[in-house]
Amino acid sequence: MNANAQLHALGQSLWLDNITREMLEDGTLKRYIDTLSVTGLTSNPSIFDAAIGNTTAYDTAIVAKAKQGLSGESLFNELALEDLRRAADLFRPIYDATGGVDGWVSMEVSPLLADDTAGTFAAAKAIHEQAMRINLFVKIPGTPAGIPAIEEAIFAGVPVNVTLLFSREQYLAAAEAYLRGLERRHAAGLSLDVASVASVFISRWDAAVSGKVPEKLRNKLGIAIGGRTYRAYRSLLASDRWKALAKAGAQPQRLLWASTGTKDPAASPILYIETLAVADTVNTIPEKTLLALAAHTEELNHELASASAAAETVLSAYIGSGIDINALAERLQLEGAEAFVKSWQQMLQRIETKSSALAGD
Repeated sequence: MNANAQLHALGQSLWLDNITREMLEDGTLKRYIDTLSVTGLTSNPSIFDAAIGNTTAYDTAIVAKAKQGLSGESLFNELALEDLRRAADLFRPIYDATGGVDGWVSMEVSPLLADDTAGTFAAAKAIHEQAMRINLFVKIPGTPAGIPAIEEAIFAGVPVNVTLLFSREQYLAAAEAYLRGLERRHAAGLSLDVASVASVFISRWDAAVSGKVPEKLRNKLGIAIGGRTYRAYRSLLASDRWKALAKAGAQPQRLLWASTGTKDPAASPILYIETLAVADTVNTIPEKTLLALAAHTEELNHELASASAAAETVLSAYIGSGIDINALAERLQLEGAEAFVKSWQQMLQRIETKSSALAGD
């Protein structure tokens, strides 16, 4: 059994953190589904920026949509949803077989709306309607302005992938929004069949403190944050509040590990895959990490249980080394939002430049 299949057998979903039109056209995504246990897919502005900017695969579509009068975000949304609809159709059998637990794709609302609650909700609802796919999550950042938008989206029946979560506290705020949205639906007599995942970013923690802590603490902060958050996740699922919703038909908001590609070249390329291997979660991984996992021939070490138990001790060691965990979580979320804005603006500029250049050909 290859390593990918080991995780699948454990009960963890493997989602690819990438999408390009080329991998749809040449059958790569279908092959990953068939042979590497990939059961879902995520995207973000950085991924689409690279996909559109570094290939000619979108050129014909850009010209056609520009001739239809589309430009800017409207043109991009059409490009992205064309890809994501095709991906969603590939994953639809998995979605059906798992009762909607797995088989999802994700599209992000404009990161320019990160501080705009009403704008984020309106954009999420519009993407959900435009996508026309039952297994498409709308990604909303778990920022202070995003949290109330998440609640409104869930209440409106929009499935949400909460992104840019970096700490237990940020995760719990997202989980609270999901619970409130479901409770409001229940009170209104509406179905509780509205799915969600909460994406906690891991590797950026270790990148942020690289060279600032003793060698014995190298590459352990992200895992400790994951362990702490996982304990909160399990506690929430054991609560009476959640059990009441589950009894009424709700599905858990699954915990999703994001940013799990190893950034330290001296560390194992599957460091965060092994250490975060646990049932009833999702790991969304870059293509490079997916292939490294597929090449791994040894039994995986499932270390999250021990990492979870030791999380507070490890975090105390970081605090003792001068790391302000709470302040760093806020900074990482802000920097993540800013990075997505930069990629978004760069992508829109690429589309505009390509539109003008191709129109002149």
